[in-house]
Amino acid sequence: MINVRKLTITAVLTCLAIIIPLYFGVLSVQIPPVFSATLASHVPMFLAMFLGPFSAAFVGIGSALGFLMTKGAVIAARAAMHIFVGIAGAVLLRKGVSFTKVVAITSPVHAILEAIVVILLTGQIEFALLTVGVGTLIHHFIDGGFTAIFVKSLSKAGRKEFVVNK
Repeated sequence: MINVRKLTITAVLTCLAIIIPLYFGVLSVQIPPVFSATLASHVPMFLAMFLGPFSAAFVGIGSALGFLMTKGAVIAARAAMHIFVGIAGAVLLRKGVSFTKVVAITSPVHAILEAIVVILLTGQIEFALLTVGVGTLIHHFIDGGFTAIFVKSLSKAGRKEFVVNK
């Protein structure tokens, strides 16, 4: 049976993953040709991790769609890596790993995947490793910190989907 509550939250997070790049571009740092870091763009992915791998993957698809509409194909391909990072984080959370550790474990995976995308699509190895890789790592931790604040609040508010493992 489909969990309507989880499906609804997944839909809302997917909408946020699409809307953030569309309407919050002012919160974006751009380094041409293909680096962009939009503040809070990882928050829907991180929250979806608590709902499970399917939700995390679906929100990752939404993120890629949002960036495709605003930043182009290469940045959308980078955003598509949120699918895999989200799934990995959801699996770790299900195994009882704390959210803080999930953010730490998934950060290098996220950075490496996005750097690989840029290398494959542009051939710019140094830019991909230094700017995209390091930039993604920093951005991942910043958004992870924002998400931790939201998760703590949601957990205190009794949202059982967002219970934090210590």
